[in-house]
Amino acid sequence: MIGHDVTMTNNDIRSLGKSATIILADDDHAIRLVASTALGNAGFTVKTADTLSGLMTLIDHVDAPVLVSDVVFPDGDALEVLPEIKSSRPDMAIVMMSARSTLLTAVKAQEGEVFAYLPKPFPLETLVETVSSAIQSRPEENNAVHIGDDEAGPLIGQSPAMQDIFRSMARLVATDLSVMITGESGTGKEVVARALHDLGSRKKGPFVALNMAAIPRDLIESELFGHEKGAFTGADRRMDGRFAQAKGGTLFLDEIGDMPPEAQTRLLRVLQDGGFTRVGGRDVINSDARIIAATHQSLPKLIEQGLFREDLYYRLNVVPLDLPPLRERAEDISDLAFHFMKKAKLDGLRPKTISDPAMNLLREYTWPGNVRELENLIRRILVLIDDDTIRPEDIKGLLTPKNHQAPDQSNVPDDHQSLASSAQFHIDRYFDAHHGDLPPTGLYQRITEEVEKPLLAATLRATGGNQIKAAEILGLNRNTLRKKVKYLELDHHLKGGMRK
Repeated sequence: MIGHDVTMTNNDIRSLGKSATIILADDDHAIRLVASTALGNAGFTVKTADTLSGLMTLIDHVDAPVLVSDVVFPDGDALEVLPEIKSSRPDMAIVMMSARSTLLTAVKAQEGEVFAYLPKPFPLETLVETVSSAIQSRPEENNAVHIGDDEAGPLIGQSPAMQDIFRSMARLVATDLSVMITGESGTGKEVVARALHDLGSRKKGPFVALNMAAIPRDLIESELFGHEKGAFTGADRRMDGRFAQAKGGTLFLDEIGDMPPEAQTRLLRVLQDGGFTRVGGRDVINSDARIIAATHQSLPKLIEQGLFREDLYYRLNVVPLDLPPLRERAEDISDLAFHFMKKAKLDGLRPKTISDPAMNLLREYTWPGNVRELENLIRRILVLIDDDTIRPEDIKGLLTPKNHQAPDQSNVPDDHQSLASSAQFHIDRYFDAHHGDLPPTGLYQRITEEVEKPLLAATLRATGGNQIKAAEILGLNRNTLRKKVKYLELDHHLKGGMRK
């Protein structure tokens, strides 16, 4: 616990209008000393306890508006007695602090209606500011969620970036708000989506995932909304789509940036009206699924290129969660490595010890494949290395010099490159995104449409929406251009509507 003292004047304390006595509970003597000193220097009176039983005694006998407490004590867990504390002292604001800074801890703290949750270590000025705010504004009632005791997957991290994610998720689990999860491939977007479901009020319902990049574009609407018998060639029976399958639960739409325009329009209609029809059907089916979307692409850039609907973006992006790449949270790598080691042990692999120099090498690596790459590396090490201790030379052979280069964050080719080079840059992304696996069928059509739509849009803008002139420049038959404009939903680029 680090920081510096923050001093409040006596007038500041009196202006709070409440008692300035604070209960501070932590079994670590050093933490009690520095925290009570900082609070004392700020003008507060501090009563301390080093056990859970001592904490409960102070709550019964001390009239304090704020409790600052650790989570784990030798004689129990403070999170387990939060309901009792809230019952006996509903007016007391509770600030929890913990070195066990996991998603589950943050969610349990939120569940217990605490005023604030501070992951250790934190600056002492943050503690003083939080206590001051707690005195001025007591916690309000909120809708609690009830969760189990299992950790929600590899959502592990002491880094400030991950602690921010945990706090945001803790506030989201009890809601049905649409969430947009962004981040590079391998950062754990589906893990976050599943945790929001498993820890939320819809946890008893199904969690249904659909990866837009893995479904042929002409089948996405059927996959989403289902189809009637005879709706298209091969539709020999009625089939429910993912919306129907996710009834009462969560629908996770992964790689939403790869959704084709026609499916975007239908999805927007569902989000607006709350109902959908099967492909080839007429009956309206009410939608009852929470929507969580994810992408590694920049949707604002896709909107600029005419490849993603702006109105759909705002419908999906109610609450954004941007997952940090692993290279920006190097302090989490050791915890993640040990987690994956334990996970591999359950699969029958023999655990090993990672030497300090080897761990330092892992922290210095840029991890273009992020958390997924780290897990795969740990498994390879356990299989390929015979020694019980992993050394730097064991790891260097598995990390290529190319992978040591930091990935290009611009995601945009150089302005002076040829169109062919630019196309090659983006085409390579399709294959890189599947990490060695071949992309799904229909790649030619997907890439053709991605190039065709901005080309037609740019030409129509240049001609002021004149289709006759645009068709001449493109070398297309005018009727062909008209059909493409309608299919690609480029009508807004036309002059005076659809020109004949």
